[in-house]
Amino acid sequence: MKVVERLAALRQEMREAGLAAYVVPGNDPHASEYMASHWFEMQWISGFNGESGTMVITLDHALLWTDSRYYLQAGLELKDSTIELMRESDVDCPKIVDWLADNVQGLVGVNPEMFSVNDFAEWKEKIELKSIDLIKPIWTEGRPAIPQDKLYPYSADFAGETVESKLARMREIVNRKSSNRKWAMIISALDEIAWLLNIRGKDVEYNPVVISYVVLEDDKCTLFVDANKVDSPAQNYLDFNNIDVKPYEAVFDYIRSLSGAILYDGARVNEALYEAIPEGCKKIDAKSPILIDKAKKNAVELEGERIAMRQDAVALTRFFKWLEEEAFADGKTQTECSLADKLHEFRSMGENFTDESFGTIAGYQGNGAIVHYAATPENCAVVKPEGMLLLDSGGQYLDGTTDITRTVWLGGRIPQQAKLDYTYVLKGHIALATARFPRGTRGNQLDALAKQYMWAAGITYGHGTGHGVGHFLGCHEGPQNVRTDNNPTALEIGHIISDEPGIYRTDKWGIRTENLITVIPAKQTKATTTEDEWLAFETLTLCFYDTSLIELSLMTEDEIDWLNAYHVRVYKEISPLLNNEEKSYLAYKCAAIEVEN
Repeated sequence: MKVVERLAALRQEMREAGLAAYVVPGNDPHASEYMASHWFEMQWISGFNGESGTMVITLDHALLWTDSRYYLQAGLELKDSTIELMRESDVDCPKIVDWLADNVQGLVGVNPEMFSVNDFAEWKEKIELKSIDLIKPIWTEGRPAIPQDKLYPYSADFAGETVESKLARMREIVNRKSSNRKWAMIISALDEIAWLLNIRGKDVEYNPVVISYVVLEDDKCTLFVDANKVDSPAQNYLDFNNIDVKPYEAVFDYIRSLSGAILYDGARVNEALYEAIPEGCKKIDAKSPILIDKAKKNAVELEGERIAMRQDAVALTRFFKWLEEEAFADGKTQTECSLADKLHEFRSMGENFTDESFGTIAGYQGNGAIVHYAATPENCAVVKPEGMLLLDSGGQYLDGTTDITRTVWLGGRIPQQAKLDYTYVLKGHIALATARFPRGTRGNQLDALAKQYMWAAGITYGHGTGHGVGHFLGCHEGPQNVRTDNNPTALEIGHIISDEPGIYRTDKWGIRTENLITVIPAKQTKATTTEDEWLAFETLTLCFYDTSLIELSLMTEDEIDWLNAYHVRVYKEISPLLNNEEKSYLAYKCAAIEVEN
């Protein structure tokens, strides 16, 4: 069935349901960033394969909203589809709900499983909504099944805390929020479920999670999951921890049977679950306490992250050595895809490696300027031993999750503008890494530190400077981040965030430098004049920078000292894990920068 035929079939369903419009967001029922292909409904109905987008279909129009990362891709993939591209990053592009309010008269259908409680309520204030799933009746051929991979226990030796302890703490928190003796909390976010129950799986690419729901009550905990995912060892583990198991789809009937107070996070729980809550229950919308606790890594998790970083650094050292010494030898041809494959090969040699943490971004020359560039075997650039390569990648290890970006020069004369850009990015990267700030500081208050030098040069970037990172979970996690948006979440000890400023010049190059950093107590100084608790960052990532790209005249003495000290640390921690040739290569890359007076 072609896109135009799918649209026609959907419109027939709309007429029968009495709808003037139908909305297909690029979501799943669990508010996931990465989804199982079973829920690629937006992609199926539109033919657009970007990760972010929302389709609006009326009886005579079809429109796709997506952001600037995907304009080029959408323009190509929507050709001859009758679908109009709505460029939502443009200042004059209307919000979807506002467009519907201005252009559609009548009922607008949405699948409530694909809308959060909060988004559904916001839309309902402006348009008349009907909860209905119209994709299921027409996507009957070729729809991928919900994954059936087995779930497995995640040892407290890695998690740093037992399930019993986590459940007790969550119950204590909910008891304080609820005035009712009888209560239940609905949990639908897959990373929260994985963290709470110390379970992992393979249901979503790059994310070791299990497609499931959980209802936590004052006296029981129920996991709603397909029975095929639970083998005997998993069942024994769940039984030992007093976790009941029911079928995945049974969650709706179970919620309908509840009484007392029902807690949910309206930003993460879907509308269909909310609609199942009985009328007589007290509904409490509160930010998930699991989301908050999960973000603050314990000592075992942080040590695991450091172990994972060392494994990652070994893989990256071997990759860059191969790239310089072997990749192009004897006339060998490399592409962005072959580089990504080679890096995966090196990572897979690491102890406790399970998967990549996201699809590697290997952006050569101008492709590096596309922030979320994704090369495919059918459409990837040939890489030559010259010019700029941006490499953004990460690994999932049982010990932790990594995410790193390095930009390197592959050969030829380095343009002065490239050196200036690289140095502005590096200076901002160091400025954030070395920040000291009082407890209570939010990420948006630190964002300008990473941008100050490029702002002074009249340059900026549109993506966030830092995102939260999970522990053997999602590469992107909240609630903490560093970006311009006014996020009320203060940075806390144990938070892990990325530090990744960048500069992107269309058709020339992209430059981004990324480490993961964690919040730690800052050393007190005699100059402190308040009783505030001061915080700082510890850099977790261990990999050298391409110092050939640095314009040293722009660097301060303190910045050079920081860079040299970092390289000393990289060599000290990583060299014992390398052979002699690799040690020599790393020593060369970590050589101290000396500046003539």
